[in-house]
Amino acid sequence: MVNSVDTVFVLFSSVLVMLMTPGLAFFYGGMVRRKNILSILMQCIMALCLISLQWMFFGYSLSFAPGNGFWGGWDWLGLKGVGFEPFAEYSSTIPHQLFMFYQMMFAVITPALIIGAFAERMKFSAFLVFALLWTTFVYDPLCHWVWGSGGWLRQMGVLDFAGGIVVHTSAGIAALATTLIIGKRKGLNHTPSPHNLPLVVLGTGLLWFGWFGFNGGSALAVNGVAVNAFVVTNAAAAAAGLSWALLEWVRNGKPTVFGIVTGAIGGLATVTPAAGFVSVGSACLIGVLASIACFIAVAVIKPKFGYDDSLDAFGVHGIGGILGTLAVGLFASKAVNPAGADGLFFGNPKQFMVQVIAVLVAVGYTFTVTFIIYKLVDIFFGIRVKERDEVIGLDLTQHRESAYTILE
Repeated sequence: MVNSVDTVFVLFSSVLVMLMTPGLAFFYGGMVRRKNILSILMQCIMALCLISLQWMFFGYSLSFAPGNGFWGGWDWLGLKGVGFEPFAEYSSTIPHQLFMFYQMMFAVITPALIIGAFAERMKFSAFLVFALLWTTFVYDPLCHWVWGSGGWLRQMGVLDFAGGIVVHTSAGIAALATTLIIGKRKGLNHTPSPHNLPLVVLGTGLLWFGWFGFNGGSALAVNGVAVNAFVVTNAAAAAAGLSWALLEWVRNGKPTVFGIVTGAIGGLATVTPAAGFVSVGSACLIGVLASIACFIAVAVIKPKFGYDDSLDAFGVHGIGGILGTLAVGLFASKAVNPAGADGLFFGNPKQFMVQVIAVLVAVGYTFTVTFIIYKLVDIFFGIRVKERDEVIGLDLTQHRESAYTILE
């Protein structure tokens, strides 16, 4: 039976998650050079349009229709059979169509996260094809495996409350694959500073705000699990932002605005799979671990190996998603969520092994299929812009627009 309070809660959570994609556009847009900001905004908003339609026509069916262990099939094609009564397998108190809509916003932001890896050098037309194929052949299968009725990882007992595997690990590993193949930006011997830090901070605020719907809304009801998810989401972000600032202070002599917001986003990504299963104390520890791991990935590993993950999509979301998924296997407690499981530190080492297997599967599958999709799109459409267009900037060469008319 539909519960009106739960329905309003998930409706509100859905629009919070929707707001995250424009928030990501500002977060990423402020980080690139001024000649490429509109290209980032365009790609993010186009993801909202394109993947929304993909999801309603066939993506939701592939992801969530009851099927075999590997895919959902076509039973809900075009939302056939997805009505206003609850589908008890997923939620017994909200309309099935609302559950579909809530999950749509997860599907939208996931390919948008990958933009941070190839920013400033991918053709817009190639991005459209890549995003559509990637969502269909990477996101949708992973979503079914972890969350869908009959999904084989779900059957194994994998815990992923709000998308550590499905969203952040998949997007982060896809980011690593694409940045390794597409190569470095032309003429850059160093990572450029964000051209507009206030925009980055605005984007962070919108993302942080939206993340309460991302994590809290995944309870799909107004209950203690939702409240816990709200609280631990904020706790992990705060702990990660503070500890990143302290790391910078010690290592570089000064804390930076860019550092603290990067840390906060890393904490949010890392706590995502654990938000409905861990206590506040565990969440704070997860946030600290997130800042350390992501800081090492961004400030040490990336410069050492020289790959150009433009906006640190892998260093923040990939590392955060993997760490958070493993953290569930360590810190999960049935005292927080009786429907979950205890982790290693609460007497259940099996859960940690299950989480390890899920990470290995997600990493291997995502990297392989992303590589294949990239190569196919490159063969038929050409992915990278011409060098001249890259030098001029994608705003003018891809969209004939400019964000700024006066140069400082």
